[in-house]
Formats: sequence, C-alpha cells, structure tokens
Amino acid sequence: MPRRDRQRGWVGLVVILLALAIVALVARTALKSYGVLGDSDKARHAAAPGANETEQATTITPRNALERARGVEDMVKQGAIEQEKRIDAALPK
Repeated sequence: MPRRDRQRGWVGLVVILLALAIVALVARTALKSYGVLGDSDKARHAAAPGANETEQATTITPRNALERARGVEDMVKQGAIEQEKRIDAALPK
C-alpha cells in the first residue's frame, strides 16, 4: 500500500497548477476589459460631435484616459516650471 505522504505532494502540485490557471484566466479577462491586452469584444468608436457629456464619457477607452493623464502631467510640469521662473524673478538679487 503506497504511503499517503507521497500522494500529498502530487495533490498539492495539481492544486497549485489549477490555481495558476484560474489566476491566468482572470488576469486575461481583466486586461481585455481594461483595453490593455489586444482588442476587446466591445467596438471602440468615437462619440459623435454633437454628443452630450454622458455619451462622450462612455466612449473613452482606457488608452485615451492614459493619454489624457499624461497630458495633465505635462501641464502640471509646465505650470511648475513657470511658477519657479516667477519665484526666481520675484526674489531680490
């Protein structure tokens, strides 16, 4: 009769592999829904020029959101540079 200790190692390995497969499927689904991994099943289209704010907000893709965030970051950096120049100009020399 085989010892039970040896079988526990195989069962543990199978459980770990099963958990890894589940995590991979969930991660793939999440990445697709965020628009990071390939094209999702949703059709991406731009909002019509006369669309209201709600329609425009629903058509924004995560990539557009990242681009907008980078634009805001650039604006903040530019504002900091301008403020530093004003402070330097205001200080007596």
